[in-house]
Amino acid sequence: MLEESFQSHLVAAWSECGEMIKDFITLLPTRFSTVSVDKSDWGLNKTSPPLKPPPPSLNGGHREGDATNGVGEEDDFDPGAPPPFRLAEIRAAIPKHCWVKDPWRSLSYVARDVFVVFGLAAAAIYFNNWVVWPFYWAAQGTMFWALFVLGHDCGHGSFSDIPKLNSVVGHVLHSSILVPYHGWRISHRTHHQNHGHVENDESWVPLPEKLYKKLDITSRILRFTVPFPIFAYPFYLWTRSPGKKGSHFNPYSDLFVPSERKNVVTSTVCWTLMVALLICASFIVGVVPVLKIYGVPYLIFIMWLDFTTYLHHHGHEQKLPWYRGKEWNYLRGGLTTVDRDYGWFNNIHHDIGTHVIHHLFPQIPYYHLIEATKAAKPVLGKYYREPKKSGPIPLHLIKNLVGSMKQDHYVSDTGDVLYYQTDPQLYGFQRSKSE
Repeated sequence: MLEESFQSHLVAAWSECGEMIKDFITLLPTRFSTVSVDKSDWGLNKTSPPLKPPPPSLNGGHREGDATNGVGEEDDFDPGAPPPFRLAEIRAAIPKHCWVKDPWRSLSYVARDVFVVFGLAAAAIYFNNWVVWPFYWAAQGTMFWALFVLGHDCGHGSFSDIPKLNSVVGHVLHSSILVPYHGWRISHRTHHQNHGHVENDESWVPLPEKLYKKLDITSRILRFTVPFPIFAYPFYLWTRSPGKKGSHFNPYSDLFVPSERKNVVTSTVCWTLMVALLICASFIVGVVPVLKIYGVPYLIFIMWLDFTTYLHHHGHEQKLPWYRGKEWNYLRGGLTTVDRDYGWFNNIHHDIGTHVIHHLFPQIPYYHLIEATKAAKPVLGKYYREPKKSGPIPLHLIKNLVGSMKQDHYVSDTGDVLYYQTDPQLYGFQRSKSE
């Protein structure tokens, strides 16, 4: 029965791939004038009960310096305390036009990015020398990440109010960079709906102490030693995070409900077609040219993705809380996210660093996020953390990444308001090996 069901999904998925192209053509003249204002407030306008004190650290007390546990800052502001405002108050502060989605504007950014991608490839092939290739790899990998962000917006529905258009564009963009669109879209939705929750969040989730201690030393080093974690994304797509089961490619994974299986199969088919295209290209022009044109930029893209997504939830100068149980709610979880400044790359990457408001209201188009954030800051007060100003290249964020990897290893198995704790033996082991 399982095989028959899968086969039926597969046949339907192949059919849908063809139909999507036809639907896309018919959508162009008839639907692009559609705009709307999303007035949903997610039903999450409650504040939490009084905050419990942070859990003790490894030595049984608070870490050295109260401020590292997210408390004891200059004016005793506690980022884990329930905020004095509700989600509806933030929403009301954001101008109405910030909720409006313009599909033509969204498509213009797609056209811009695709033009740059092909232009870079053509230039690299034309010059074809080892002075040009490193610059091409860095630039093209950066553009792959830009394509991912636009596909990410399709997954949120902030690209347009036309589901079919979002699906077609999302599949084209994400399949071209080996991301299964629906599989990732669904797991990313889970991430947004449970952000800041120790057990239920989906990506870069803290490890509970018991699970951390079950990891062998090799797994710990790979997870918490730069640069290994910034190459994690392909493995995450296949196996998810430690303690979680499933695959983004398997329609019967724990990630998905039965009604989503057809969509998952469709995306897996599109992903497979892209892999087949790369294999065919390798036979025609050779493996090395394909690696130079596509393979190395793909690795740069993965580095951007892991670097950025990690730092949106980790590595702030002040320790930020994670929640579980009755202390968690949508607003408190969303307020643990962090905005980042990427210098020259802000515009290239479609302002993905404007992350707090995006997490609270993912239906806002990216080109309105900066304005929406400015409008919301008076309401957010100290719960909004102004990002450190970047130079042209955000080299300062490498320090945040490395520092977080050295300190943020696991959280307590007990308690509902949690802060990362450090395993003092982890890097001691590495030093003893090197001595």
